[in-house]
Amino acid sequence: MTKFDPISLKILWDRLVSISDELVLSLVRTSFSMNVREGYDLSCMVFDSKARLLTQGSYSVPSFTGTAPKAIQHMLKKFPPETLVSGDVIMTNDPWMGTGHLFDINVMRPVFKGKKLVGYTMSVTHLPDIGGKGMSSDCTEIYHEGLRLPVCKLQDKGRLNELIVDLIRTNVRVPEQTIGDLMANVACNEVGGRSLLEFMDEYRLEEIESLADAINLHSELSMREKIKEIPDGNYKNSIQIEGPGYPILLNATVDIRGDKVDIDFSGTDGPVRASINVPFCYTNAQSLYVIKCLTIPGLPNNEGSMRPISVRAPDTCILNAQPPWPTGGRHSVGHFVVPLLMGALAPALPKKVQADAAMMNVFSVQGRHRNGEEISSLFFLAGGLGAMYGLDGRAVTPAPSNMTVVPTEIWENRTSMTIEKRAILENSGGVGKWMGGAGQEVIFRNDTGNPLEFALMGQRTEFSARGLLGGNDGALREYLVNGETVDPKARITLLPGDRITMREAGGGGYGNHKERDLKAIKNDEDMGYVS
Repeated sequence: MTKFDPISLKILWDRLVSISDELVLSLVRTSFSMNVREGYDLSCMVFDSKARLLTQGSYSVPSFTGTAPKAIQHMLKKFPPETLVSGDVIMTNDPWMGTGHLFDINVMRPVFKGKKLVGYTMSVTHLPDIGGKGMSSDCTEIYHEGLRLPVCKLQDKGRLNELIVDLIRTNVRVPEQTIGDLMANVACNEVGGRSLLEFMDEYRLEEIESLADAINLHSELSMREKIKEIPDGNYKNSIQIEGPGYPILLNATVDIRGDKVDIDFSGTDGPVRASINVPFCYTNAQSLYVIKCLTIPGLPNNEGSMRPISVRAPDTCILNAQPPWPTGGRHSVGHFVVPLLMGALAPALPKKVQADAAMMNVFSVQGRHRNGEEISSLFFLAGGLGAMYGLDGRAVTPAPSNMTVVPTEIWENRTSMTIEKRAILENSGGVGKWMGGAGQEVIFRNDTGNPLEFALMGQRTEFSARGLLGGNDGALREYLVNGETVDPKARITLLPGDRITMREAGGGGYGNHKERDLKAIKNDEDMGYVS
């Protein structure tokens, strides 16, 4: 077994991270949809031959933290390593095997050095369409949401499975974009595999298991040391969030003992007949993300960093929903795992936790461009970030996810809609010694000449982002069509010329507003955050 001194380990580790980053860049540059090219709704990973996560791209959606190691186990159960050959590509979009909903495709490629299996690469992207009703809040069964693909071979010995491709193409609204994005996943994994082999040749490595052992052990020990800095205790929190016409209770207990964290969501309400239920893989990812943010955020994601953290949730609760509960809009509930756990740990880590964020606003649009082409895409908007000790929350910044906003010009060109207005909303951020981030007002006009269907998945419309340690709550989110308030989780038909206005929520403040610095107050006024 190869031994690595600290300097060599750092160099090799950074090179592996750069390979994951190259996968990301290849994926973005070859994708067809706005979701990936502009929104960066993706993640890329490298594994060793034992399917242990080695590195994840520096840019990665938090909800994909820790999902890939489970996904690859499902893939290898169906196609054991000894049956794989060079040129095979495995995929699935099963919500309970992947990332929690049908719209994310998980694509894996084994990497061979000669005839020896030395590792795997994997990519995950949000497809622009997968058939069915699309990503929304109004499905009552998983079967309404689109094609659910079991673990299958997209390529067998380098030969494309045309039946699967035709099946997908036949069932989606935008086949060119969907198949284009699918093949971009294949291409980026090809690039990643080639880069991994070049890396091994450069450093004369016959295997990377020894390197994986060293990286994961270092990460595990680093995480355990940081966890030890959190006072031992049993920390609890409960919050209410918007459900399908009634509130949903989320409950968490975080137990810190020495160098271990145990998170338990017992006491959380059950699943609902709306597509906002959350498979456990997504709950687990959000939980890992919180602990990483509060301990050692700069540590690259890998298996070792996750070992000291255990997460569980009853299979009768909405955070561990089982088939056939619908899960398309799982972020509408799953994102609240972050403020739930932050609130639980606030007594232990008051200078590290964040006041509640306004959450990201995701909605899907389906219809027809004025040139006759089909439209099926997501749009990401953001309210304000929650404030922290010593830091104001940023205005219009997504959280807890980090997808980028599609530029106005790109959206207008690809949809033939018009974005009439984007402006900071005054007085929307919660005041405090440190201010919560401001929201924004955005107005979309349907100039396609055709009806458009908007599927809304609104959050923070009834329960505002909480302030922390005396900080005020942020303002609520609101949706209006032609000036009339509409259901934040409805499916809305926008006729030609109609306008939909979205007023994004503000983040929670931190600390007593009477202690805010006078220069900061003047800057708030100059920036239009307060009137």
